[in-house]
Amino acid sequence: MSQVLITGGLGAIGAPLTEELEARGHDVWVADLPWSERERYYRCDVSEYRQLESVFEDRDFDYVYHLAAEFGRKNGEDFYETMWKSNAIGTKNMLRLQREHDFRLVFSSSSEVYGDYDDVMVEDVPRRVGPRQLNDYAISKWVNEQQILNATDRYGTETVRVRFFNTYGPGEYYSEYRSVVAKFCYRALHDLPYHVYDDHHRSFTYIDDTIVTLANVVDNFEPGEVYNIGGERYRNIKELSDIVLDYLDKDDDLVEYRGTEEHNTLNKRASVEKAKRDLGHEQRVTLEEGVPETIEWMREVYDVE
Repeated sequence: MSQVLITGGLGAIGAPLTEELEARGHDVWVADLPWSERERYYRCDVSEYRQLESVFEDRDFDYVYHLAAEFGRKNGEDFYETMWKSNAIGTKNMLRLQREHDFRLVFSSSSEVYGDYDDVMVEDVPRRVGPRQLNDYAISKWVNEQQILNATDRYGTETVRVRFFNTYGPGEYYSEYRSVVAKFCYRALHDLPYHVYDDHHRSFTYIDDTIVTLANVVDNFEPGEVYNIGGERYRNIKELSDIVLDYLDKDDDLVEYRGTEEHNTLNKRASVEKAKRDLGHEQRVTLEEGVPETIEWMREVYDVE
């Protein structure tokens, strides 16, 4: 049994990851911003060094999943001060404490680091090709990866980086800053208008598939590795909208089709061969199966018939 800390452990990925790791017998502690009655919990802002330091002074951890971060392109533009403080300073704080306390780190990066690259996104592309990241959130995640690589070079710290590709599913509460799946499902369910950039394509990943692979990192930890965690089917954004509407038996009268969104990656096609080889990654849930699960969860959460 390992001692595991999950920052951002109350979030859409962190909460089910906590449950999965506990089910596997690990002693899991959570650090996050809200007040919580959860046992094994630390209230902590990772961008505040003193608060984060107190967690590691209280307990020794074998592994830390660093999920705490500000998420999303639009969020990174509207609240860039908070985003840079949480993502850049928060990660720097974590790396300083990793050097001191010698835990293994699993860092949550993003497919956004591939920026304007328009081919299959293999893990070595950012360092080999140097695509341009297209927004502050994407830039912050690439900065984080550089911080990690520098810490490893200087101090020999052991870290695995994972890049999420459009993870979606139950547990993701709606806001304008959340994933495209959450937005489409919520707005269609509530008969609200939304727009579809139908020239874009994505590799969608159901939350359960992401969690299994992410939890497997502890049992197959390879220091220095980076993995894409994504779906194996490559889908058009309009296909996603059609699946949502078909399940709800609604037409697209409230949908506006806009073609291409500026300042956003046109296509995100993940290569997941490394994650399949090392972490047993598998897409078990298709978009046609995952969208209804997401909608039914939203019906219950938002009390919609």
